[in-house]
Amino acid sequence: MTASDTNGAAILWFKHDLRIDDHPGLAAASKYRAIVPLYVFDHRILSRFSDEMQEMVLFAVEDLRKSLRDLGSDLMIRFGSAENVIMELVKEVKATNIFAEEEVEYDLRMMMDVVKETLETVYSQEGSARLVLWQTPFFDMKNLKDLPASHDDFQKLQFPVTSPLAPPTLPSVKMELDWGPLPAFDDLKKFMTENWYGPQKSWTGIKETSAESVFQRVTLKPGESNRKDSSFRHYKTKQLPKSVFVTRKGDVVGGGTNTVLNALAAYLRYLEGTARDDWQEVHERLRNAETRNGASFIALFGPALCLGIISRRRVHYEALIYEKERNAGFLSPFGYSAATVAAAIDAVRSMEQWYSLMSLKGLTSNEGSYPIRIWRWKGYLIQYTAFGHEGPAILLVHGFGAFLEHFRNNINGIAEGRNRVWSLTMVGFGKSDKPNVVYTEVVWAELLRDFIVDVVGEPVHLVGNSIGGYIVAIVACFWHALVKSVVLINSAGNVIPGYSSVPFTSERKTSGVSWLGARLLLFYLRLRLQDIVKNCYPSKPEQADDWLTNEMLRASYDPGVQVVLESIFTFNLSIPLNYLLEGFEEKVLIIQGMKDPISDSKSKLAMLKEHCAGVVIRELDAGHCPHDELPEVVNAIICDWVASVQSELHAESLL
Repeated sequence: MTASDTNGAAILWFKHDLRIDDHPGLAAASKYRAIVPLYVFDHRILSRFSDEMQEMVLFAVEDLRKSLRDLGSDLMIRFGSAENVIMELVKEVKATNIFAEEEVEYDLRMMMDVVKETLETVYSQEGSARLVLWQTPFFDMKNLKDLPASHDDFQKLQFPVTSPLAPPTLPSVKMELDWGPLPAFDDLKKFMTENWYGPQKSWTGIKETSAESVFQRVTLKPGESNRKDSSFRHYKTKQLPKSVFVTRKGDVVGGGTNTVLNALAAYLRYLEGTARDDWQEVHERLRNAETRNGASFIALFGPALCLGIISRRRVHYEALIYEKERNAGFLSPFGYSAATVAAAIDAVRSMEQWYSLMSLKGLTSNEGSYPIRIWRWKGYLIQYTAFGHEGPAILLVHGFGAFLEHFRNNINGIAEGRNRVWSLTMVGFGKSDKPNVVYTEVVWAELLRDFIVDVVGEPVHLVGNSIGGYIVAIVACFWHALVKSVVLINSAGNVIPGYSSVPFTSERKTSGVSWLGARLLLFYLRLRLQDIVKNCYPSKPEQADDWLTNEMLRASYDPGVQVVLESIFTFNLSIPLNYLLEGFEEKVLIIQGMKDPISDSKSKLAMLKEHCAGVVIRELDAGHCPHDELPEVVNAIICDWVASVQSELHAESLL
């Protein structure tokens, strides 16, 4: 940066960094003669958020404007497409640089590219304005190329944690500008309705309804009411005057940076007790959100971190300061003295330390056969890929312990059959986030539902292997409008003849048994992984190559993997496949490897034929993963199947 650069004006574009504390972009922009902070209510950004998150944005933007005014500056508020707003503002203030946080999500990166291309068309005496990207590095790591593939190797490097930045001194505002009003929530909803972006409008309510709600509704007898669900949905404690739970729903910590820091102080000090009403409220919500040890931190603070109201390294810093207070200024080498400290530090270190870094490296490197994209689901980074430019949409869903690359030999092959193919790595697997949550088949089903709505944007042909097949069947049953057909490849789940009732709950309890079992299982899997995988490929064991087993082994060392393995001991596959597939007559294809070492293929197919009307079955000389063992055969079967279903759907549309 030269002296001539700083003599001009800079625009600081806020997106998911709604704070002045620990803000590298603000620190860099503060060196300019003039700075114009900007927030754009862009429908492409806001459409990714729930109503509660949009409400949180309003509270955060209001606090951000107040904080900037306290520093002698202000916050410009605009509505519309970011590229158009920024282009006009660049012309108005003659800005030379626009500072913006670097993004990892695919859609946002595409939007940033549009902004950059638009800026290149704007010229002044100083030349075209530049888009300057910044990050808030958690570790002092100079180059992403230094990031090793293994989390174990990464820990051995012991990169130091960087310190948070204090708010800088800002140049006073000397320009006469229209800073714009802050909208009310109803005004924001009206703007979003008038500038619709994203999925079909008829799908807007799908994401807001839980799997349990859908299931209870479809299984209720005439005259019954869903008391459990309705009481839960309408329950809300009376909000305190200084509550940190600022939204109407009141489930998560929100407001401005100081409000969130106050909530963090209360959270960390849970063991101390308090007479303060606002802290007591945090402690009560902590207990309710602690579905497993440490899960309450992300449940309460995850949205605030996602919006950048507080930085991850500020959380880390505050947690360590409190830990030192408890230990006479020292940090114990034997772990943290409070469970809340451990929960906060573990959450931000894994979010920033590993999965964000892996995502960024995956986006900037040419490793792998497929272009990796990132989608953020409930704050978690989910990896996916997309292939093909025409034809029907197909979504490939992997099994337990696998990842999108398990379809490495299918994605291209199916796309070449004039299809568009998506494959994702579900939360908890591969290089996607592994947060501290209770994993269930329902969580993964809701993930698939939201992926179809947010990313694909149209009904899909769902293809699932193993537990992925069972999850696919749940999606087809609960959200019928999202699915054109179902392909189950050696699917998990049972067929129960003449079932009279179908038990279901999305709530699960973890236990000491599952905790111990997961760790013993992990030790066994690491020891025997290659033999276990090859056993699933009896006809072509060479397909279970070193790359596949090494990637599975690599993922087994990721932070949070033990939590994922605990789900094996709490799985509930009690909803029978014949129930889940009702209503999809003639739209279900079963691909079954007859040498599956995990299940009795002959018995399962016999039950499916007898109790699932209209299913089409293809038997293959393969094991548990025929799509990877016999990819050419499976690709051809799927392509023919999709073409046949598409033809039938077209014929039905003409009637």
